[in-house]
Amino acid sequence: MTDTLDPENWTDTRAAAHRMLDAALDSIGNATNGPVWQPLPDDLKAALQVPLPQQGAGVTAMQAQAQTLLPYGVGNTHPRFFGWVHGAGTASGLIADIAASAMNANLGGRDHGAIYVEKQVVDWVRQMFGFADAASGLVVSGTSMATVIALKVAREAALGLTVRSEGVGAHRLVGYASSQAHNCVARAFDLLGLGAGALRPVPVNGAYEMDLSALAEMIAQDRAEGLQPFLVVGTAGSVNVGAFDDLKALADLAEKQDMWFHVDGAFGAAGVLSETLRPRLKGIERADSLAFDFHKWLHVNYDAGFVLLRDGAAHLAAFSSRPDYLQAAKRGLAAGNPWPVEYGPELSRGFRALKIWAQLVEHGTDKLGAMITKNCAQARYLARLVQDHPALTLLAPVASSIVCFRYGDSDAVNGEIVMQLQESGIAAPSVTTLDGQTAIRVNITNHRTRNSDLDLLVEEVVRLGEALT
Repeated sequence: MTDTLDPENWTDTRAAAHRMLDAALDSIGNATNGPVWQPLPDDLKAALQVPLPQQGAGVTAMQAQAQTLLPYGVGNTHPRFFGWVHGAGTASGLIADIAASAMNANLGGRDHGAIYVEKQVVDWVRQMFGFADAASGLVVSGTSMATVIALKVAREAALGLTVRSEGVGAHRLVGYASSQAHNCVARAFDLLGLGAGALRPVPVNGAYEMDLSALAEMIAQDRAEGLQPFLVVGTAGSVNVGAFDDLKALADLAEKQDMWFHVDGAFGAAGVLSETLRPRLKGIERADSLAFDFHKWLHVNYDAGFVLLRDGAAHLAAFSSRPDYLQAAKRGLAAGNPWPVEYGPELSRGFRALKIWAQLVEHGTDKLGAMITKNCAQARYLARLVQDHPALTLLAPVASSIVCFRYGDSDAVNGEIVMQLQESGIAAPSVTTLDGQTAIRVNITNHRTRNSDLDLLVEEVVRLGEALT
């Protein structure tokens, strides 16, 4: 036994790494073939349920076992993965991950090359959304974490920085979001001590967009009852149907009411790169904060989220805290201030920024935007297929990349159709409920999807529906 974890035989390690890379590339290259999803077999489950190893098996054995997992992912690399909003990733994402793993950099702080990559990504994101140089940003795990960070800055803007030490006390802050908003907003209220009940769900109109008249009435009523409205959340791409709130009108309202304007753009904010969706995002440049994911419609490999704040100074003030062991310096490794840890809760942060940087460098925003435009066109194509079939019913307007429909009039049958599609590996849509009806929910955020995949989906939904009824 050696006194290091470095390989005793670098040749064996190099060979194992090459086998793994080849297998990974084969897996991605064959993503259009085979089942969309298949459960992990019992023998592989058993192999993962063993006692804590005391003696290592070596790199060759480890690599072989890891390789067996490749066919058993969620399925989002496959062109007929339609459930939930997942990006499909890219083959070259492996290259960035290899470099990031080799550097093993902690992006909590200090002055090193990886930090400058993240700074470049932050600057590019500012440009994407039309924010000024004074804005700040941070690469995070996803929109859930980004929302917590953004709403913490909003909370401090409403109550003052003393809330960091004294807590929210008796203050009764309330915020507003569409009834179709993602649950991460309510969770952020919970985590920040505001209480999930302080987030008011605002009714939506027939297009599943926030009802602005209802919002204004709710704010007025809360003010009359002695509450403090401080936040309005605009949704850019709702999780159920992909709807977009009127961001320009919300920006006007927030300015008039002296409230913080946050945009939940988990997947829809990327639409600023698409000719199709860019008009629906007017007003996003006026947001006080924005949360979105690169790992959805921009296809950066998981995980890669982002939070963007208009007021970089307020962002810094809401998080900065440097204990003695993290003292800043003008020279040496402790330079490069302020550090990312001063813009969020995590000191230990992986080099997520590299795979974002790599995706933008390799493909450019024009091509990434074209993939979004293509998916929106495919959603409209699917909607036409549904409307043209007498057994199918479209349940919601198609605003972006999500199509909700059903076969016949039985909730149980529609739920079973989705289950059989998933279990057979033919396709993987999901289920949601709209106006009390079970819907087959198809989300298209996959650069590998073709119209023929949608033709097959409709054929199989009808076939299964007929068999079940």
